[in-house]
Amino acid sequence: MMKISAIGKIFVLSAMIIAGAALQSNAQTINGSIGNGTVKRGGSVRAVLVMDIPSELHVNSNRPNSEYSIPTTITVSGTGIRLSRINFPPGKNRKFEFSDNPVNVYEGRVRFPFTVTVPATFKGNTIRVRAVVKYQACTEEVCYPPKNKDITLTARVL
Repeated sequence: MMKISAIGKIFVLSAMIIAGAALQSNAQTINGSIGNGTVKRGGSVRAVLVMDIPSELHVNSNRPNSEYSIPTTITVSGTGIRLSRINFPPGKNRKFEFSDNPVNVYEGRVRFPFTVTVPATFKGNTIRVRAVVKYQACTEEVCYPPKNKDITLTARVL
């Protein structure tokens, strides 16, 4: 039978903790849609990005009320179309061990709506909206390094 030294046990435990932290920091899913998948040429439609945050995590809001917390930001872009600003919902003020003051955070499912306008002169059959979501996920005790997630939304132009 093989004996594992104390150093070996510490190494294995450290690797497990690091792997778990990496999985948790990537646990958020982000998806979205443009209207019902179609938009009329010369018209506008609501689009939305949706972030699902696991129950053991939270994400700093776009206004976390802390100079040390990294805010959530979203940029959207598309060629030949007009995009409104993202409508950031209010977060929840939560008190954590690591902060003297409450931090404004997002939890659970968070929706970020915006408007897409397709000019009457648009030449294509499909629009593409690229969104870059930058966020920092945290537990009650620790914050993970910030993440960037890219997502592309498409809709057929009628």
